[in-house]
Amino acid sequence: MHRQRAIIRTLGLATAVAFAATACGPQHSGSAPAAPSAPVASPSASASGQDDKPGTASPSPSESSSPSASASASASPSQSEAPAVKPVMANGDENDQVRELQARLRQLKLMSSAPTGFYGSKTTAAVKSFQSQHGLGATGAVDEATWQKIQGLSRKPTEEELRPPTTNEVAAPDPRCMQGRVMCISKESRTLAWMIDGKVVSSMDVRFGSENTPTREGLFQVEWKAKDWTSTIYHTPMPYSMFFSQGQAVHYSADFAARGYAGASHGCVNVRDKAKLSALFDQVKVGDKVVVYW
Repeated sequence: MHRQRAIIRTLGLATAVAFAATACGPQHSGSAPAAPSAPVASPSASASGQDDKPGTASPSPSESSSPSASASASASPSQSEAPAVKPVMANGDENDQVRELQARLRQLKLMSSAPTGFYGSKTTAAVKSFQSQHGLGATGAVDEATWQKIQGLSRKPTEEELRPPTTNEVAAPDPRCMQGRVMCISKESRTLAWMIDGKVVSSMDVRFGSENTPTREGLFQVEWKAKDWTSTIYHTPMPYSMFFSQGQAVHYSADFAARGYAGASHGCVNVRDKAKLSALFDQVKVGDKVVVYW
């Protein structure tokens, strides 16, 4: 009896692992995310890093015909055009206003990486530089005076400046990436750097899971690899998959290559450069480290 129970437990675990390993696939804006196949650790407040958050829903016919809706429609232009977010930003914030700030700082040659919408260490340093140059308190946080000055010295960013298709600049590596063979993955810069003994061998753009299905952060290792893999849950191809955490994997995404940051994965780390990932796949070994960090 004890032997039978042990066999059942073993089979159950193997089935759960196999199920979890096929759980990735692209999400499209407006589609409901599928439930994750395995428990997901609660992310920190800044862990999502999405560019595909849904917009405000359109009012229903009954709402648009109500007296309150009519009153809103007749509001003065200054009222209707008032920004929904106060022009004050600081480390840890994540929204479209931060994305605009980063694009403007890039125009001013104070940031070289593409906008991500997340206010992290690079944005803080750029804001401090701007404040120092213009006689403002170098706090690294954007108060109203700093925001007005930045707006006055830059122009409104274009959509391509806000979400450029170009390769992102690699972030400063996490300390855990400095020894051994590591896929060092930054959520802030949206890059994967393949590092050996502290040196960057290659790098590529990546995107992550949505707010509801976030990519886990932490120290992992490559558990197994599959050059040709298709998700049995979402039925989407996942070429060059390198699994590292309960079904989450680094893999090529045709959706990412086609739509860029307009979409998201169900938790996997998507790569859009197939040639670069193919070369990386040949170099990475089972057991190599994976670090996902902000």
